[in-house]
Amino acid sequence: MSILRKSESCRHPGKCLARAFIPILLLCLVSGGAEAADRKIPFHPGERLTYRATWGVLPAGDLTLEVLPMESMRGVAAYHFAMTTKTNTVIDLVYKVRERQDSYVDEGMTHSILYKKWSEGEHPRDVVVDFNWEKREATRSNFGEKMTPVPLAPGSFDSLALFFVIRLYDLKENRTLEIPITRGDNSITVRATVVKREKIEIAGKPYDAFEVVPDMERLERDKVIKKSDTPELRIWFTTDARKIPVKIRSKVKVGHFVFELVGANLGE
Repeated sequence: MSILRKSESCRHPGKCLARAFIPILLLCLVSGGAEAADRKIPFHPGERLTYRATWGVLPAGDLTLEVLPMESMRGVAAYHFAMTTKTNTVIDLVYKVRERQDSYVDEGMTHSILYKKWSEGEHPRDVVVDFNWEKREATRSNFGEKMTPVPLAPGSFDSLALFFVIRLYDLKENRTLEIPITRGDNSITVRATVVKREKIEIAGKPYDAFEVVPDMERLERDKVIKKSDTPELRIWFTTDARKIPVKIRSKVKVGHFVFELVGANLGE
């Protein structure tokens, strides 16, 4: 289901929905900066963001992002982020998606500690990525089968954590930002540009937002994605202190997927 895998072209809307969102996680939300982050934490445990996905004019599914209660990971206080994705009953008939991802990041939001991904369906996953900062390496396993560790660049995050890392930074027009990430089988640095500030409307509600666009051609050159798979991706973050992602647009071979915020509980 990941765009990082060289697989067959997308034939099913449910499968395309999953693929459309993976590059958003790995590639769009990459505005961790070359400059130091402000480190003002704009989110709190209890925050819950809900998105509705559409494929063209058709409803496709739902996605939820949550900040769960703080936990202790290896003696370190850590944020616990979670994302759940599911297709709706219509898309289920073609390609059913039920997926959960969990990310654990140190309290200072400087690096990931652990990442998990579970999914059922045609391509089940039970992935764990362990960030070993003493050895400076990350190890990925799937159903307990470990892969060869990969080196960790300083300040590396997992893909899910990027949803929250981006919100630590001062977004402004024409700012280009980058951050190292890893899935446990590769380590890359990705880059994105804040192209403009604009007014958008979602379900009749206006938002003042920054539009962020990733450098997809660079990811092609680095062989992170194939040229034939390259989507067009854009994401909008609110300009207030929360910097909430309110809209994501992904163009793939079979059309456009749009993820729009339909519910927000900001927690404490």
